[in-house]
Amino acid sequence: MKNNNLGIWMDHSVANLIDINSKNESRTIVSKFTSETKEEALNTSESLMHNKRQQMHEAYYKEIADEIIKYNHVLLFGPTNAKVELHNYLKKDLHFKNIKIDIEPRDKMTDNEKDAFVTNHFKNI
Repeated sequence: MKNNNLGIWMDHSVANLIDINSKNESRTIVSKFTSETKEEALNTSESLMHNKRQQMHEAYYKEIADEIIKYNHVLLFGPTNAKVELHNYLKKDLHFKNIKIDIEPRDKMTDNEKDAFVTNHFKNI
């Protein structure tokens, strides 16, 4: 059985998963594409760096997708276009066709602000 709602504040380096109905604390998924990885790949070649970044972003999105599949309704929000990239990644997979996904732009927020934003978003739906 799927849970109802999940909020995900994300950028290209970290995703904070917020399930307001869960007693568990928020979970965090961290991208493996760090500045050190970028520098290391750039020292070899720019092409390799782009390929490495693409592979690592895809692995990051897959890890987030593995959590999203457990929910009926998901809110993606954050300061970068990572939320749109994740949404495009999910649209390619039919497993996600029945999951409602909302996207909202938001700047940096405290954990309390994220929790309140997710709570208000799903309360108003």
